[in-house]
Amino acid sequence: MNLSLKTRVATSFILANVVVLTLGLIVFHFLDSLNRNIEKITSESNRITLLTDEIRMSAVSILKYQRRLITNKQSSDSIEKLMALCEGFTSQLQTLDTLYQGVETKQVIAKMLGYVDSLLLLLKNKQLNPTNQKDMANINSTGDLADKILEAFTEFQDIQYFQSADRDKKVKTIIKRTKRNMMYTLIITFIGAMLLALVIPGTIALPFKKITDAIRELQNCNFDVSIYYDRDDEIGEIAQEINKMIFSLKKYEELRTDRILVEGRKFDALANTVKKHILVANAMGELIYMNNNLYSLLQLQSDDILNKNIRDTLIPEPIIHTYELAIKRRSKIENEEIFITRNEHSGIGEDTILNADNDKSSLQEVFKGYANVIPIRGKESSLDYYLMILSEELFI
Repeated sequence: MNLSLKTRVATSFILANVVVLTLGLIVFHFLDSLNRNIEKITSESNRITLLTDEIRMSAVSILKYQRRLITNKQSSDSIEKLMALCEGFTSQLQTLDTLYQGVETKQVIAKMLGYVDSLLLLLKNKQLNPTNQKDMANINSTGDLADKILEAFTEFQDIQYFQSADRDKKVKTIIKRTKRNMMYTLIITFIGAMLLALVIPGTIALPFKKITDAIRELQNCNFDVSIYYDRDDEIGEIAQEINKMIFSLKKYEELRTDRILVEGRKFDALANTVKKHILVANAMGELIYMNNNLYSLLQLQSDDILNKNIRDTLIPEPIIHTYELAIKRRSKIENEEIFITRNEHSGIGEDTILNADNDKSSLQEVFKGYANVIPIRGKESSLDYYLMILSEELFI
């Protein structure tokens, strides 16, 4: 399925938003789960702590009223109050039993309930007279039961202390697990985001890179390039239009080359029909053409001079000087006197260097006449051409 560039960018944006939203929801879920777990543990801990404090106060009150029985301060109201405390204590222990799941804790609570029930059975007699031997035994039994209740409560507090440490450890474990899950989520999300950042921009930028490379090749006059892009979107339309343009430019370049070749042949044929000596140089001082008459006159080959700087060839100095003057001025040169000689021992162009073994008698005149340079203007100075015509007569 081919998606347009606009659709792909929009899809990438939506996908990035979905990733961010999903990450936010996952993090929120972890934090909410952590909050609920800690809140549940804290609520249970607070409830147990509050109920334990109530049980502690009830146990102390039971012990207080039990001491009154021993000190002969018992009364019907004291016994009734002690029974009410025992009933309330029983209710508190039953509520506490529902908050624990551990077997050891339930056994301790059941032990305390048994002691309280036993104490209630003794208190229901309501005749605990210290002067009566039988009642005195019951009073002593209440003291033993009260002490056992306190002993069992102390045992319960020890268990509760260790359970409180376990709750703290559990909270730390939950926090650690939540942090680990959040870290894994962040790492996975980061890797996914990096993959998306590498894949999605690459799929969008790669076609533009192909187009840029093709344009650079065109700048170097290489028309044997094309852009391959198989998607039917905006970039595909641009690639198709550029390919059409490259094809048109290639056809134009072929036509232009053929036209230049034809015109060059015409110029060569025309230049060789006249008896004048003709040569052409560009604005960089490179020779690009010489007619046959001049080749014969100077006894040179095309490989020795064409497309080379005039200073790097065996062209005689008078011609070089005239050319450089025309190129420097960018103007026409008329009837510049040219005198070319040949040294019998060396060759053309070396007649200006004389020594004891090489005098003027060894110089042979090759050409004596005039040079006319005609500039052929281009759109820029670097595109100028300079046509030189050597003639033995003055141009009028």
